Amino acid sequence: MSDGHGPPPETPSGWSAEQPPPYSAPPASPWTAPGAPQQAPYGQPYGEPLQQHQPLGPGPQTPYPPHPHPQPGYGYAPPPPALRPGIIPLRPLGLGDILDGTIKLIRSNPKAVLGLSAVAALLASVPVAVGQAFVLDTMGGAFDDPESLSTTSDELTGVYGVAAQYGGTLVSYVVQFVVVTLLTGVLTRILGRAVFGGSITAGEAWQLVKGRVPALFGVVGLMAVIMLVPLVVIVLLIVVIAMNVSGGAGVVLGLTLLFMVAYFAYYLFFTTRFAFASPIVVLEGRGAIEAMRRSWQLVTGDFWRVFGILLLTSILVGLVAGILSVPFTLAGTLFGMFGAGSMATTVVSAVLIAIGGTLGSMLTYPFQAGVAGLLYADRRMRSEAFDLVLQTAAIEQQRQGWVHASADELWHPSNSARP
Repeated sequence: MSDGHGPPPETPSGWSAEQPPPYSAPPASPWTAPGAPQQAPYGQPYGEPLQQHQPLGPGPQTPYPPHPHPQPGYGYAPPPPALRPGIIPLRPLGLGDILDGTIKLIRSNPKAVLGLSAVAALLASVPVAVGQAFVLDTMGGAFDDPESLSTTSDELTGVYGVAAQYGGTLVSYVVQFVVVTLLTGVLTRILGRAVFGGSITAGEAWQLVKGRVPALFGVVGLMAVIMLVPLVVIVLLIVVIAMNVSGGAGVVLGLTLLFMVAYFAYYLFFTTRFAFASPIVVLEGRGAIEAMRRSWQLVTGDFWRVFGILLLTSILVGLVAGILSVPFTLAGTLFGMFGAGSMATTVVSAVLIAIGGTLGSMLTYPFQAGVAGLLYADRRMRSEAFDLVLQTAAIEQQRQGWVHASADELWHPSNSARP
């Protein structure tokens, strides 16, 4: 091939000593017969006239053959799949990756995840079930013989029924405050190891989490204050308006609905903003206030995506929990109402309601904790290039052949690829 200034001297291999050979072109065959037509270079169909690039500027130009499209088999290869040593690929996650990773978290360690969740759900469901069974037994007795109750006993029964119903609910909330907080911490630690393909027992996870319990309770306590204070203010405003406005019940009802809608938006906003506080407490070792501040920062810039995934997760989990729990709750309700007056019936009713609540919450707790933890990891990958840190650690662990406890330290923010 020539550049128009005369043939340069040839080297023994057939290439010019003054200019390099075309990129990726094969050397001319030394067995070409004299006078044979010149072969087309790589990237140009055989039999068409030779083409050269136009000169880009003054001076000698090197004629490179065109490469219009990369072809498989000529150096083109699709990008390699992301490393996946555990429950998720080590790259920014989509909705399918998050839901699939949560399911794999439950399947990879069912004894620890489902066992602990079942215990927590049972402890939270029993007080409510006992209260509801007592109320149903009272209602069933009144339904069978409405004239058998005197005014005094009716009032006492109503008081006891209200006390049992709301007392059981209050006890259930207290139990959830304690048990679910501890469960979230343990499940988050299990998730942190499962990302790298490692497994950990419930006892080992508890040993790693117990030092973070005060900070976890701090997060839950602060969230309770953030949610309850506006609710108390709204209730007081409604009472004051009802006492001073003469517009009737319609005005009070309209204002109540307006306040409830505003509070619902308030609730969703702050639960989304602080959704990563518990994973940050466990995996990064931060305090309660610092964890909530960092959760706010991670959600910033991707609020609607985080909100949408959390809301969709709540809807899906609620549907599945309802399908599992409704048959038992319905059976317990029927037993309690139509078998009133029998202690055995009351016990059976309480057991059935407790089973229904346990089955529903047993899946709700780990699924919501798993989605929150994986969303936290996704936000760090997107905002801090944390996937590079995870990939480097995964390659090192594959080289060693096992997942060691030092992987837990990778979640510290000092290991982010960029601040």
